[in-house]
Amino acid sequence: MKTKQWAIIAYITIIGWIIAFVKSKENKDTLVTYHLEQALGLAITSLLWSVVVGVMLSIIPALYTPLSILSILPLIFMIFGIINANSGVQKPIPVIGKFFENKFVFLQQ
Repeated sequence: MKTKQWAIIAYITIIGWIIAFVKSKENKDTLVTYHLEQALGLAITSLLWSVVVGVMLSIIPALYTPLSILSILPLIFMIFGIINANSGVQKPIPVIGKFFENKFVFLQQ
């Protein structure tokens, strides 16, 4: 597979991320490594967002509609990441992508 395809697969489920991680260790491609960082950061942020939304809904059930609409943000960010990976650019995911650049040292090795 091409490196763009491995970078795209990194965004699709945690299993896809693991497969892309293993393949990137074989080829040492910077595009795949960059998108692995972005995808891992997005997964962590998405998990934390889900917890926050769950807690907020248990405290204030009236916020169900606005928080439900905001719950699609991780999906939108994932689509932006896939578009960037398909274009072959190392561009961060909007809003949260800059926080995860060069933060996961184990991916650089």
